[in-house]
Amino acid sequence: MEISEFITFRKKLKKTQLQIAKLLGVSVKAIHSYEQGWRSIPAHIERHMFFLLSRINGKGKIRKNCWEILKCPAKKKERCPAWEFQTGELCWFINGTICNGIEHDKWADKINICKSCKVFKKHIYGR
Repeated sequence: MEISEFITFRKKLKKTQLQIAKLLGVSVKAIHSYEQGWRSIPAHIERHMFFLLSRINGKGKIRKNCWEILKCPAKKKERCPAWEFQTGELCWFINGTICNGIEHDKWADKINICKSCKVFKKHIYGR
């Protein structure tokens, strides 16, 4: 996650640095460090920010599952943890999903693919 994206998301969540620090379970100093570029934003913080955004972007909306949006065939769904745990609007949050045919071991690899996915964009950015 880029610094500017982190700041934009914090503002979209309408949180001060202190408030977002409490939500993310880190110190205000950590938030300052992320926003100043002194520390890189850890994967668990990035993931948590995306989760919070997905919740405000979906308020009051009926959400479609990823397998419905992407029209996944039955064989693919049966192998996918998003289907197994019925988390189709949080597929990007679940490791081991196979949207592009490959399971990714690392969050950084997975989220780079998710960022270009229409399911992710719909649930995170509301578009």
